[in-house]
Amino acid sequence: MSEFKIVMPKLGESIQEATLTRWFVKEGDRVEEDDHLFEVATDKVDSEIPSPVDGVIAKILQPEGATLPVGEVVALIHMEGEAQDANEAEEAEKAENPEDGQTETPPQKAESMESTNVETSTDHKKAASPERVKSERFYSPLVRNIARKENIPPEELDTLTGSGANGRVQKKDILEYLEKRTKPAMEKGASTTHSPETMRPSVSAGDSDQIIEMDRVRKLIANHMVMSKQVSPHVTSVVEADVTNLVLWREKNKLIFQEKYHEKLTYMHLFTEAVAKVLTEYPLLNSSVDGEKIILKKDINIGIAVAKPDKNLIVPVIRNAEQLNLLGITRELNRLAEAARNNKLSPDEIQGGTFTITNFGTFRNLIGTPIINQPQVAILATGSIEKKPAVLETPTGDVIAIRHKMFLSLSYDHRIIDGSLGGEFLKRIADILEQADLERTL
Repeated sequence: MSEFKIVMPKLGESIQEATLTRWFVKEGDRVEEDDHLFEVATDKVDSEIPSPVDGVIAKILQPEGATLPVGEVVALIHMEGEAQDANEAEEAEKAENPEDGQTETPPQKAESMESTNVETSTDHKKAASPERVKSERFYSPLVRNIARKENIPPEELDTLTGSGANGRVQKKDILEYLEKRTKPAMEKGASTTHSPETMRPSVSAGDSDQIIEMDRVRKLIANHMVMSKQVSPHVTSVVEADVTNLVLWREKNKLIFQEKYHEKLTYMHLFTEAVAKVLTEYPLLNSSVDGEKIILKKDINIGIAVAKPDKNLIVPVIRNAEQLNLLGITRELNRLAEAARNNKLSPDEIQGGTFTITNFGTFRNLIGTPIINQPQVAILATGSIEKKPAVLETPTGDVIAIRHKMFLSLSYDHRIIDGSLGGEFLKRIADILEQADLERTL
């Protein structure tokens, strides 16, 4: 009797686990190839997983809400369309979920392999169960098991700052936290500096107040932003740019561009082109910090913050942006933005960014002080373009004229970027935008 195992798919190069958030089928349902079976969630992207075969759902092995490693079997499909009898279903379940702890455990994240005596197969099932740690953040089975053994409640675990990809809490992070937590309290009269975990204010809600639960993505964003502020000392520089030539060039060419290439040309495409060029000149702005080491990134992968219909933000990434011309950047950004608005981004399309741009001008905001998107070291905010009176120097003296102006603000990691470098980088971007060639051809 032919049987097909449905496994947790590999959703991205650096993704080792995901949460099964919803089943679209139940046992006994007949499915065809490409029918949606279940939905999974990673740090920011929800993906619907299709069936690779025709058949009948014989057994669902994992519940909604379970966080599972890549490769874990989640269901069995009877390919011949016959219902699997009770004995076969029981044997299949035993094969995938051994109770004697003697079979090989499913692959886990690298951090969970660091110590083989921390958890057994039985502990792994307990730690991965959503009933054990009810959290919207993603934790490896090893981290969950340590939290359970050390009686760390979910709300306390959620305050930890992770050193892994996208702020993921790793084994060393929770062990360091436990070490700090068990240290004796400082003597009275000594410094009263507290860790961020202990500084959250107590908030009470009145009878007429409305309480809104954060959704999964909002919680992830909140944790990521807090972590960034804790990790990087932020400095923000601001420059005002006269982009009159850029505005005139776009007004002259946007319809031609759309007719010729069937793509809408926006200012963000022009900003991205300029940033990609300047990052090749200032590689330190395209780096990450690892302890006391600076990692200069070879590729320039620019993330663009996009607002989704649910008002949450997501940052799709234009890879190797320095290798693309204006048309290439326009096509890729338009494609990613459309996918973001329709929740069609793949996990790989939001990972690997080395620099981020966020457009405050979309909402007619003039200036913003953005938070760095870790593990990057800088982020650029573009403000609204406004007509303003400005003093121009001419051969016959100064004159007042109407010009198109905007503010550019750069937040950067002061651990490795000083004000002189940050200011020089920002001025170079402004110079390129100001010096837009009115004779440039498409």
